[in-house]
This record gives sequence, C-alpha cells and structure tokens, in this order.
Amino acid sequence: MSAADRGHAGGAPVRVAVFGSFYRGFHVLSELLKGPLAPRIEVVGVATDDPRVGFVSRERRVWSYPHSADEEAMVARLAAAHGLPAYRGRVKSEEFYRLYEREWRPELCIAATFGQQFDARLHRFPRHGFYNLHPCVDDGWPSAYAGPNPFQALLDDGADHAVIALHEVDDGFDTGRLVALSDKIYFPPAASVVDLHKSTSPLAAKFLAQQVARLIDAAQARHAAA
Repeated sequence: MSAADRGHAGGAPVRVAVFGSFYRGFHVLSELLKGPLAPRIEVVGVATDDPRVGFVSRERRVWSYPHSADEEAMVARLAAAHGLPAYRGRVKSEEFYRLYEREWRPELCIAATFGQQFDARLHRFPRHGFYNLHPCVDDGWPSAYAGPNPFQALLDDGADHAVIALHEVDDGFDTGRLVALSDKIYFPPAASVVDLHKSTSPLAAKFLAQQVARLIDAAQARHAAA
C-alpha cells in the first residue's frame, strides 16, 4: 500500500500546507500544529506575507493599518518553532513551484490572510483541495464582500457581525465553491479592522479544523468504498 493509500485509510497523516499571516494565519497554524486535528495531519509547508514587498498589495490589505513588527512575524516565528521555515517570496515563481511540488507535496492547502493570488498550477495540485477562509455575511455566494479587505467593507456597511466562509480556491477572486459558513461573530460599532482580525481568528481556526476533519473523513470513506 502506498503512502497516499495509507493516508486515505487513516494511517499516514494528510500533508497540509498553510498560506497565512497576521492573526488568522497564526491561529490557523496553531490549531493545525497543536489542536485535536494535529495527529491526523502533517504541516509540510508554511508561506506568509512579507509586508515590505510590493506584491502583497500592502495598501489594500490589513498591513495598511497600524501594526507591530511582531504581528508581521508571528506566523514565521511559530513555523520556525516547529522546524518549518516560512516562505515569504512570490508564490507564482519557478522557485516556489519547485519547493511546492518537490518538497512540500501538499495533499490539502489552506489560505488564511495571504496577500497573493494563486494560479491553477498551485490550486489544482493538492488532491484533497485548496481552500480559503474569508469573512463575509450570509448574503449568498460569491459574497458581496469578496476582495482584499472584507472587514472594512462590513464596517462601512454598518454590519454588526461577520461569518467566516470556507471556500475552494479557483481562478477567480473569492469565487470558488462554498464549503461551509461559520456561526455568526458579533462585534461592537466601535470595532476596528484589526480588532475584527483579532476577535474572529480563534473561532475561524476552530471552524477550519472541524471542516478539515470532515474533508479527511469523506476522503477516507471514499477510499474505503473503492
């Protein structure tokens, strides 16, 4: 039986790559490394934003708001503490394609606050799927809050809550098939974008772990039935 077959059968852990930054990236990576799902997966690679470079579109994302150097580096430091050097360059590059396809070889990928778009070569590679966490409200899908700064759009519209969507990554911008929506997360009128990142990220990470467990269960059930 191959390593891939053992993973389907519940033996080898599923290989997972995380593309994340700021509080959502930190809490998602923490949950995958240390939470109840950890025995079932192996985090094989981490990519995170470097806000100093232009290709992360700093001016349109959370990095345009006041933040600390520690907040810029929290995902990279967590990854390093677990023996995972974080990649901070362009993901649409030959350098990264080689790393991704030859060393990481992910079976499942998660994006959680990441300042670069993914091309088909990246999002079609993991056989269990490539997924993104995106704040919105339950307004249909794709949401009207697709885009690089959904929390600001929600605040501009006077929303008093958000939900976190887990959706597949495709060639569009927050347009891939919706997998699940989290419970509502309420926030006060004076909350800032950074406040919302901080307050919603722990729930988003727990929600993500529950959904990944279901995805793995479904893959194992398909394998058992084959």
